[in-house]
Amino acid sequence: MTTTVGQATILVADDDALITMNTVDLLAELGHIAIEAYSGAEALKLLEERADITVLMTDYSMPGITGIELAEAAQKLRPGLKVLLVTGYAELPHNQSSDLPRLEKPYQLDELDSILNKLLGREA
Repeated sequence: MTTTVGQATILVADDDALITMNTVDLLAELGHIAIEAYSGAEALKLLEERADITVLMTDYSMPGITGIELAEAAQKLRPGLKVLLVTGYAELPHNQSSDLPRLEKPYQLDELDSILNKLLGREA
């Protein structure tokens, strides 16, 4: 497993509390600061309030907004924000496509670490 160099502040947006808590624990184990949001609206509010957030890690399927829609709104609010789309879908539904980096559920700690290192430009 690679080791993440440095610490990032990562906003985890997922409407499933158990998944969110597990993700926050994994991110803490990797040395990151994790902030929880249980809806797209809450995630956008936190992005407005906290300039230290460097990565948005969002579930694809949430009530009222998809992860792709959240990513677009977040990047309008914060150009240059890194976004990681997390999904349980092998293929995105409804002919949705995205160039966002994707992590498929369920994932392991080393997979999360690897994709975050790539996203943050910290490949070993």
